[in-house]
Amino acid sequence: MSPQDALVALMVAVSASDEDIRTAELIKIQSIVSTLPVFLNYDADRIKTVSQTVFDLFDQEDGLDALFGLMRDALPERLHETAYALSCDVAAADGTLADTELRLLEEIRYELNIDRLHAAAIERGARARHLRA
Repeated sequence: MSPQDALVALMVAVSASDEDIRTAELIKIQSIVSTLPVFLNYDADRIKTVSQTVFDLFDQEDGLDALFGLMRDALPERLHETAYALSCDVAAADGTLADTELRLLEEIRYELNIDRLHAAAIERGARARHLRA
């Protein structure tokens, strides 16, 4: 799994965490992959494969732990805040945050060792970007 695959896996996991993958979340993931520099030269066709891996892991008893293990192995520390920011953007994309999404974001924050103050700033930015008029 590449670092970009790990980022995609986290975004898909956040979207799937409430068992209702919304169109706005899928569009957000696609938009992120097609526009952000971290995904330069990334094969967008990999999204489907990575998504299936996440779904397969979620079907297993310890699937979330396995996902975090893959993430830790693939994601360099310099991309931890990026991973959290992208996860927050996907969670906020549909305008609502389910409890399951909030809990998963909390777990991601813990697994990535994101400082609470930095996490709050990232969360605030995601909220600001996704407010509706």
